Amino acid sequence: MKDSQIRTKIIGTGSFLPEKVLTNHDFEKMVDTNDQWITERTGIKSRHIAEKNMASSDLATQAGKKALKDAGIEPKELDLIIVATITPDMFFPPTACFVQANLGAKNAAAFDIAAVCSGFVFGLSVADGFIRSEKYKKILLIGVEVMSKILDYKDRNTCVLFGDGAGAVVVAPTKKNEGILSTHLYTDGNLGELINMPGGGSRNPISKEMIDKNLHYVHMNGRETYKVAVKALVKASVDAMEHNKLKTEDIDVFIPHQANLRIIEAVAERLNFPREKIVITIDRHGNTSAASIPLALDIAVKDGRIKAGDYVLMSAFGGGLNWGSVLVKW
Repeated sequence: MKDSQIRTKIIGTGSFLPEKVLTNHDFEKMVDTNDQWITERTGIKSRHIAEKNMASSDLATQAGKKALKDAGIEPKELDLIIVATITPDMFFPPTACFVQANLGAKNAAAFDIAAVCSGFVFGLSVADGFIRSEKYKKILLIGVEVMSKILDYKDRNTCVLFGDGAGAVVVAPTKKNEGILSTHLYTDGNLGELINMPGGGSRNPISKEMIDKNLHYVHMNGRETYKVAVKALVKASVDAMEHNKLKTEDIDVFIPHQANLRIIEAVAERLNFPREKIVITIDRHGNTSAASIPLALDIAVKDGRIKAGDYVLMSAFGGGLNWGSVLVKW
């Protein structure tokens, strides 16, 4: 890398999980399911659930504060706040605007992006573009979801899968041989019906009929999603490594989207990633959508699994269908 070339470095991480926890045994009292069925099919044992009065901006603000503290910067130093979420406080204004107000980041522009479970990866790509272009110098990116608010707790195929949480990073420019090496984004809109929430938008506006049909909840074709997810995550990961002339053995830490343990294991087998290199939080977080990867990243940083000089590969897959990867030299 030339001395004049700017890269984007993650200078701080943070996360927040609501106190309330729902275990698989709790779900046994709610729907026709059991701990063994959930564990064998998903790898999930528990997930955090936000209180009724908590919105995405509340979780995002707490994660953002921790990331800012970790980075050692004040909110007023931020140039931009990006919030990746599909569970915004409301359709508008953007949830990022509430976060900006909560933090007192008066000098920061703010907006949301909606790429579902791939939201954080897409957000990192956007932030990377702003940093490399020298448009902004300090950006707060938050992945947050309150999935519990859009789940049908009578549908055992979806309600047991998701949890609530937020993860955040602060990024800044660096001229050293470190930071984000490349980002890779993909979409196939023809497969959008595999994972969606049909109601509430301009296609199916809010109405009694829409609510009666449960269109305001998450709908998913799990079997078909699994097949596509494995292939997509493998492709995104391989593309990132090949672009940077690296092999599986060169990757020190792999952080996949935490959707399903069977998906993670299938991807790891195809890529030949040993278990000890993979960050897994699905067992205690469930699928937190856009918060999944930044939550896992913060945990891996804080517990020392990620060290200076490590190659860290993050790969995500979600509704859209969207998928992508980010390769970082820590």
